[in-house]
Amino acid sequence: MPVSAGLRHAAPVFAALGDITRLQIVARLAGGEPLSITRLSEGTKLTRQAVTKHLRVLEDVGVVFSVKAGRESRFALDPRPIASAQEYLEHVSRQWDTALARLKALVERT
Repeated sequence: MPVSAGLRHAAPVFAALGDITRLQIVARLAGGEPLSITRLSEGTKLTRQAVTKHLRVLEDVGVVFSVKAGRESRFALDPRPIASAQEYLEHVSRQWDTALARLKALVERT
C-alpha cells in the first residue's frame, strides 16, 4: 500500500484515538466483552451522553461497533482499523530506519 493511501486510512484512526477518553473506552472494550453505555460510564465522571458522543467518533472510524441486546446496544472493539494504523506506523518506521542507516553510512565514510 502506498504511503499516502496508508496515511489516508490511518489518519482518522489516529485522530479518534488522540483523545484520552476514547483511549480509555477502547481499553475497556479490549477486554473482549461488549459493554453497554451504562457499563462504559460506570466508574467515570462521564455522563452517558458524553460516552455516547465518544462512541460515535470511534464507530465512525470503525474501531467499535454496536450489537443490539434486547432494548440495549452493546459496544465491542474491532481491532482491524487499529492494526491497519499500526502497519502504517511500522512502514514509516522502516523508512526512517533505512534513511538513518544511509545517513550513518555517509557520516562514517567522511
